[in-house]
Amino acid sequence: MSDPHLEQAAAIIGDAHGGSGQRPVVKSFFDEPTNTVSYVVYDPATREAAVVDSVLDYDPAAGRTSFASADAIIAYVQAEKLSVTWLLETHAHADHLSAAPYLKDKLGGTLAIGREIIHVQNVFGKIFNEGTEFARDGSEFDRLFEDGDRFQIGGLEAIALHVPGHTPADLAYVIGDAVFTGDTLFMPDYGTARADFPGGDSRQLYRSIRRLMALPERTRLFHCHDYKAAGRDTFAWETTVGAQRAGNVHVHEGVGEDEFVAMRDARDATLSMPKLILPSIQVNMRGGHLPEPESNGTRYLKIPLDVL
Repeated sequence: MSDPHLEQAAAIIGDAHGGSGQRPVVKSFFDEPTNTVSYVVYDPATREAAVVDSVLDYDPAAGRTSFASADAIIAYVQAEKLSVTWLLETHAHADHLSAAPYLKDKLGGTLAIGREIIHVQNVFGKIFNEGTEFARDGSEFDRLFEDGDRFQIGGLEAIALHVPGHTPADLAYVIGDAVFTGDTLFMPDYGTARADFPGGDSRQLYRSIRRLMALPERTRLFHCHDYKAAGRDTFAWETTVGAQRAGNVHVHEGVGEDEFVAMRDARDATLSMPKLILPSIQVNMRGGHLPEPESNGTRYLKIPLDVL
């Protein structure tokens, strides 16, 4: 069955490779405490840029936030004389807090995520017993992308692809010849995302990965995390569709859906929750905004007991 959005994405990638469209410049920022990679991606002709999956530093022992990771992005944007037009979130992360509101205040830009964030807000709004003051309509974000929505970063063509499975709201962003996969895929020697969070689904994850692997084999893939697979001494987060097809340890060509689902479900059953899932989701479902201060002027994060 044809996939018109995937065909459009392939055309954007082909244009970038063929010279009729600019290939984006991609600068990565690795946060080792959360194993997260944030990106600045920009059009070299217009200097317009997007920031993908930014990190707000958080010390869970002290309950303290800080901005060193975000400030490094700001310094780079200013040094390169870039204009930030988009702040893109691939999903509501469970392993780090988003710095998007801080970056928006300093650099501007439209904050965007997939429309299915509404589903995540409803699920976790109940888990955290949020009151009616917490909107569950995605209004904390400036733009909610549907599958196949197209947008521009300067002269760069871009498209949002819905790739659910890890969470219901995951997006991959195709920007020129580069795809920002979020957590859906990791490096070939590490494999794939877990699918056992509320709303996750290993069968959906398989189909989303196959969708991405249908893109042209020389497409550059930029992943949101790396944990150094066994036998590898350095962190890495850039690969290609061709390399994933040939060598992904969980889902290379020839691995069927039922085989993948059995592996993924069994593996997920052995995993503990990410250490920052409770603070992260509370903040990220709000578009990176912290909960409102209570009557004493202090903000609080909740820790629901015996739920996850």
